[in-house]
Amino acid sequence: MNKMLIGVLAAILLAACSTTPKQETAAPVDERTTAVVPGAATSGASAPAVAGSPNQDGTNPLKDPRSILSKRSVYFDFDAYAIKDEYKSLLEAHAKYLQANRNAHMTIEGNTDERGSREYNIALGQRRADAAKRMMMLVGATDTQIDTVSFGKEKPKNPGHDESAWAENRRDDLAYRGD
Repeated sequence: MNKMLIGVLAAILLAACSTTPKQETAAPVDERTTAVVPGAATSGASAPAVAGSPNQDGTNPLKDPRSILSKRSVYFDFDAYAIKDEYKSLLEAHAKYLQANRNAHMTIEGNTDERGSREYNIALGQRRADAAKRMMMLVGATDTQIDTVSFGKEKPKNPGHDESAWAENRRDDLAYRGD
């Protein structure tokens, strides 16, 4: 594990030295807006009163397609890691679930499209995962409940080679332990 971490860090440093420096800005994760996640609400369905409680019919809110907690991907613009407004309520709901369920644990998996070098994409995927984690920690999740990992371009959701495929691949996936 340590050898792999050292290898990834070395690759990131090499990539940083071999590319033109780009001014980065921190992801705007401190805004507390409530945005609607497309497809999150269903007619007549209501969210559980407590984020960690079972739904009224006893189903797990993480697996209930009527619950925002069943949504597990956050998408990004090209070459960016800022959380879009439309995904802030999704991350907030997952953070509140973690806050209410202190034994729950998740991994945020950062992904990129196929463009760019392997090293650059690993670094960008990590920045995306870290941005989502920071936002969730602001809402109440703890550092020990969330791990982050970058897969770069290695785990595409869509194997195509056009803008619509790339848009699907620029994402964070939220994976709960035991899912």
